[in-house]
Amino acid sequence: MKHFVPLLAALALAAAPVLDARGAAKHAPSKAKIAKAKAAKARPGKSIPAPKARKALAPAVAAAAVSGIDYDGEPVNFSEWQVMREFIDEMVAKHGFERAALEAQMREVRFVESAVQLVKPAPPGKPKNWQAYSERFIEPIRINAGLRFWNENAAALARAEARYGVPAEILVGIIGVETVYGRDTGRFRVLDTLATLAFAYPEAPNKAARSVFFRTELENALLLARHESIDPFTLLGSFAGAVGLPQFMPGNILKYGVDFDGDGRIDLRGSTSDAIGSVANFLIEHGWKPGDAGPAVMPVDVAAHRAWEPLLGRGLAATLRASELEAAGVIAPAALAPERLYGLVDLQNGAEATEYWVANDNFFAITKYNRSYFYAMSVIDLGRAVREARAHQTL
Repeated sequence: MKHFVPLLAALALAAAPVLDARGAAKHAPSKAKIAKAKAAKARPGKSIPAPKARKALAPAVAAAAVSGIDYDGEPVNFSEWQVMREFIDEMVAKHGFERAALEAQMREVRFVESAVQLVKPAPPGKPKNWQAYSERFIEPIRINAGLRFWNENAAALARAEARYGVPAEILVGIIGVETVYGRDTGRFRVLDTLATLAFAYPEAPNKAARSVFFRTELENALLLARHESIDPFTLLGSFAGAVGLPQFMPGNILKYGVDFDGDGRIDLRGSTSDAIGSVANFLIEHGWKPGDAGPAVMPVDVAAHRAWEPLLGRGLAATLRASELEAAGVIAPAALAPERLYGLVDLQNGAEATEYWVANDNFFAITKYNRSYFYAMSVIDLGRAVREARAHQTL
C-alpha cells in the first residue's frame, strides 16, 4: 500500500486566502506584516522556552536545505482548553486514537502568535494593484529557477501533461509561485499552527468557517502522521499548515497526492515528480478541461456604457456565454467559442486603469488552488515567462 512520507518545509513564503490546496490567507504578506507578526510573539518579562528537539526528517531537495523552525511558540497547554478536549474526544471516538497519548501530544503544542497575525486581513483602504503584485512573482530569480526546474524535470512534466492534459507551464507556474521550486516551503510546525488557528482564530466575519477548516486540517495532520508512524511534530510547513513543494494542506495530500515517480510512496517534499503529478491531479479534480485548447484567459476591451459591470464578481466559475459578453459590450480580440462558458475578470491596478480579461474553466480551476484572480494570473504569466526563456535557451 502506498504511504506518505514526512513533508519538510524550509522557509515560510506567505500564503493566500484559504486555499483549497494550501488553505490560508492572501498570498505573500507584506514585509511590514511579517515584522509585526514576529514582534507580536515576544512578550515583555516572559521567557519562552525553545521547542523540544524532534527526530530528524529525511533530507530535503537541494533548494530546501534550511532546517528547523523560525519562531518561538508559546506553551499554553492546549489540552486544558474545552475546545481541545472536545477535539480529543472526537479523535478517540471517530478514529480510535489512544487518549493518553493524544493528550500528551496536545500538551506539547505551542500557540503561535505570528500565525494569528499573518492570517488577519490587510487593513482597508489600500487599493489592489495587479502590476505591483505581479512584479513579486514574475522576476528574474523566479524565472531562472523555473528554467532550471523545467530542464531538470522535463520528463515528468511531459508525462503529467500527457496523462492529465495540464500544460507543463501551468505546473511550473504553480510550483514557482508557491515555493520558488522548493526553496521556500515553510518552517512552522504544522501541529502548532493548525491548533492555533483552529482554536484561537482572530476575530473576523469568517472566523467560524476558518476555525472549522483548520480544525479539520489538524485532524488530517494527525491521521497522516499516524498512517506513516511518524512524529507529527516533524511535519513542517507554512504559517497556515501547508506543506511541500506544492504547498498542499494535509487533507489535500490525502485526497490528491500522487505517487508519480512510482516508488510506492507519495513524497511532496522530496520528489519533484510527485509534486508535479499531484498538482496536475488537483487541477483535474477541480475543473481543468484538458480538451479546452487555447489560452485560459485573454485581454478584452469594455464598452463605455458599462453594461458589462453586472457581469463582474460572479464567483470563481465560468458562467457566461460568449453572446452574453458580447451583448454587454465586452470586446474580445478573437471570437469566443459559443459552446463554452467564460467569466469576466477585473484586475485592478491602483490609480492606473483596471485591466479586463475573459477567462475560461481552466483559469478558474487555478483559482481553486488559491482563491484569487491575481494568483491565477501570476501562475499563468510565470509559466509563460519560463516557457519563453526555455525556448530562447534552445535557439
